[in-house]
Amino acid sequence: MKSQVRGGTRWKRFAVVMVPSVAATAAIGVGLAQGALAASFSISGQEFKVKAQTLEGTNFVQYGSVDAGKTLDDKAFAAPVAVSGFSTAYITNMCQSVVTPKVPFLGDITLRLEAGGEGAKDPDQRVYAKDIYLDVSDLKADAEFGNIDIGVAAGQLNGGNKNKPGIQPGTPADRVYQNGFSQRAETAKLSNVEQKAWATTAATFKLPDLKLSLHRGTDAECYKG
Repeated sequence: MKSQVRGGTRWKRFAVVMVPSVAATAAIGVGLAQGALAASFSISGQEFKVKAQTLEGTNFVQYGSVDAGKTLDDKAFAAPVAVSGFSTAYITNMCQSVVTPKVPFLGDITLRLEAGGEGAKDPDQRVYAKDIYLDVSDLKADAEFGNIDIGVAAGQLNGGNKNKPGIQPGTPADRVYQNGFSQRAETAKLSNVEQKAWATTAATFKLPDLKLSLHRGTDAECYKG
């Protein structure tokens, strides 16, 4: 059912751990048994952080699911996620970091990636992604959505239009909660983004002025918390 009032929806300090259906703790076992896994690959045992000044996307979709993988000490685990998808996304001043703990002789090591730092001044310098899906465990941002529908059945996210995102490609249709909770919007703008995620996939990912660095300790994380 579509929202009766169409237009922009602005949410201050939008905080997402959207787990109303398959990602609830009691449902994780069911999701694994039915194969309702978000990422199309076994995820690493390391959650990563992403910070961005802005993210502007088209054809936003979001639904709950479960990722599965193994920890660094080789133990199987499952993680509830909110899968967020966009047809296109433009990102300014993006930072991504991941900490590998207890590296022999070195201690904790932080891998930090930066791109799109000049995107606020020059639109051509923004990070660009096409057909991107993010398996998010936590998100804080200021958000504005254009023409948003909340409570859509997940199997109807793209309304049968294959040119719009729906359930992540590669996930068998009979292994998804087709009638589970989801939401979609024609446009989405997020500012002051702080996000934790387990996986990201994209058909295209363009990273202008890419910088990658390694640091001892955790001080170089994109943000604390």
